[in-house]
Amino acid sequence: MLEAAIASLATGDPAAVSGNRIARDIGATWGVIKYQFGDIDGLWAAVLRYTADKRGDLPAGIKPDGTLHERVAAMIAAMAGGLRRPESLAIETLRAALPREHAELERDYPRTAAELASWKPNWDKACQRAFADMDLDPDKVRQVAALIPAAMRGITSERTLGTYGDLDDALKALIGGIVAYLERP
Repeated sequence: MLEAAIASLATGDPAAVSGNRIARDIGATWGVIKYQFGDIDGLWAAVLRYTADKRGDLPAGIKPDGTLHERVAAMIAAMAGGLRRPESLAIETLRAALPREHAELERDYPRTAAELASWKPNWDKACQRAFADMDLDPDKVRQVAALIPAAMRGITSERTLGTYGDLDDALKALIGGIVAYLERP
């Protein structure tokens, strides 16, 4: 059921966030979905949890003995690949439909908000693990953890929408810039 919900959301159609639409797309009734998940908030939270579980423990592909450049490049490559997957498209469709203000999101969709809120600390910990054996400023690692997802969503958006820029050059510059920032005393 969750795979079918992801496929429906991954179409990018704003109407795909409708519980009735998802039920129809997966060949069920809203009652079946409601029985399984309670309400639309429960369904969305389950979709988000499922995508996080599929993603697995981050950061994937980081060699424990890799150089700083190799580790940053592996993180960027893992996120670039992940952002092209149907699960990411589904998440972006869902996020576009959700309230932007945290207080409103938490009030109207508390389980969805809690699931989304859990992602940042998990990502922050993954970044800390990726660089744990290196003598890096923890504040800079935290700042880089905030930068990478935002920068990668921007580059992915450019790739999706089309651009005259060279996005491979953009990725190389992002990696180089992060490495230089982390290495700077």
